[in-house]
Amino acid sequence: MQPLAYMDREFLDSDEARPLRILAEYLEPLRRFKAQNIQDTVVFFGSARIHSREHAEQTLQRLMRRVVGKDAEPPDEHLLRGRKALEWSRYYEDARELARLLTEWSLPLASPHHRFVVTSGGGPGIMEAANRGAMEAGGKTIGLNIRLPFEQGANRYITDGLHFEFHYFFMRKFWFAYLAKSLVVFPGGFGTLDEMFEILTLMQTEKLAKQIQIILYGTDYWNKVLDLEPLLDWGAISPPDLALLQRADSPQQAFELLKAHLTAHHVEPATEQETKAPGIAKTRS
Repeated sequence: MQPLAYMDREFLDSDEARPLRILAEYLEPLRRFKAQNIQDTVVFFGSARIHSREHAEQTLQRLMRRVVGKDAEPPDEHLLRGRKALEWSRYYEDARELARLLTEWSLPLASPHHRFVVTSGGGPGIMEAANRGAMEAGGKTIGLNIRLPFEQGANRYITDGLHFEFHYFFMRKFWFAYLAKSLVVFPGGFGTLDEMFEILTLMQTEKLAKQIQIILYGTDYWNKVLDLEPLLDWGAISPPDLALLQRADSPQQAFELLKAHLTAHHVEPATEQETKAPGIAKTRS
């Protein structure tokens, strides 16, 4: 018997059914966010290649044991990378601590919905650290994972029912932007920059119908990687555009920036949008 079109696997995997697959990546998360009573989020971006301090220390110890007796030779390339990984692990621990602080603050807020839920890309590295810190604080935490051929297995700290798998990058980005009230951007590579500039462009062009905040975490890294002053000098951006980015160097400093923004714009007073059904904060059409 010929299956119904919406149950035909061959059809659903076809080019012609691509709009249906895209729509599913909107409707299925929407359904689950409503079921879990999620109103809004704080998104953590950052490298998948940053490990916890414990993991980095264990890896470096193994590498050092391997090169015992080779002191006279040039430093082993893997050993140099191991030392850099240990240095970078502070960002993992800072993301974990910041997520914990934010979640502990948001849990007692007077609201029938879950507010400012820590959200990440769902994978390892900074994403894992953010989900881990929120979980350790006893809160819900979201992972918006993307299917990739490398790096991107979902971490184990995501709340049951709030682990999402996306095929389309643009639908994943949509869900990052749709619920977010703040973003914290830890050191990262092309993916981190891509995600940050997507939101930054929406802010600059006033395509977000809400007050949103971007915090760059780690000035030692970002001051070298992201110098926007030449854009201003050449007239490619305006002076107020530089103010769209704030900076922080410690979990406590970042938390104070988050708390001030979220309290001023999204807690006191609650906007008309925020008193409606949970979560669905509109972008401008």
